[in-house]
Amino acid sequence: MTSSPRPLQGKVALVTGASRGIGKAIALRLAQAGAKVACVATEASRAEESAQACQAVTPGAKAYGCDVADTAAVQALVDAVQKDLGGLDILVNNAGITRDQLMLRMSEEDFDRVIEVNLKGTWNFCKAASRPLMKCKGKVINITSIVGLTGNAGQANYAASKAGVVGLTKSLAKELAGRGVCINAIAPGYISTDMTAAIDDKAKEALQSKIPLGRIGNPDDIAAAVEFLAGPTGDYITGQTLVVDGGLSL
Repeated sequence: MTSSPRPLQGKVALVTGASRGIGKAIALRLAQAGAKVACVATEASRAEESAQACQAVTPGAKAYGCDVADTAAVQALVDAVQKDLGGLDILVNNAGITRDQLMLRMSEEDFDRVIEVNLKGTWNFCKAASRPLMKCKGKVINITSIVGLTGNAGQANYAASKAGVVGLTKSLAKELAGRGVCINAIAPGYISTDMTAAIDDKAKEALQSKIPLGRIGNPDDIAAAVEFLAGPTGDYITGQTLVVDGGLSL
């Protein structure tokens, strides 16, 4: 059996953190596969460029604004997406922040906010989207990080949040498998984005030297993995964490 050239034709996808970097690449990749994409950022205006790029490929894309840590706002947004785009088949939880600091210098506020956005935000969307996804045997892809698997000095808050996403993914996969919903995670390694651009050149070179494939990843490396799990190719995969890091964590 050959797969459709647009395997997500007729599907509706919601992507958080879609204004730039990995999230923008994911949104466009899903649109290229035929999905109508709801592009979510903290403010709708920040996701507008991504939505327009998706709209040019598959009509129906729209930008939305939401604080992912606000449970009521997330529920309202998911309801709006279903009304505006005609349903919800695929959820990609990509929104995330960093507030790096060694533990002895890290403030409680910085710890709490990273957990709220990265972990609670993922839970908020999974909960709000669960009923529509159960109706269509939908897909959830949560973007975690290899830091959530390996830990990293100066990122206790970020690593804890991303490790939590892995545990959340496994638990919800068990809860919703009986309803046909597949829930997986993707753990990117070092990817070239605005978030990693602040790393100085020496540190980048040192990190790149540790990657067996010999190159820094790009956002489309992650987007391709999302498309794989979101489409029919991912129909018998659930509860897994797919590491996409060029071998960095080996």
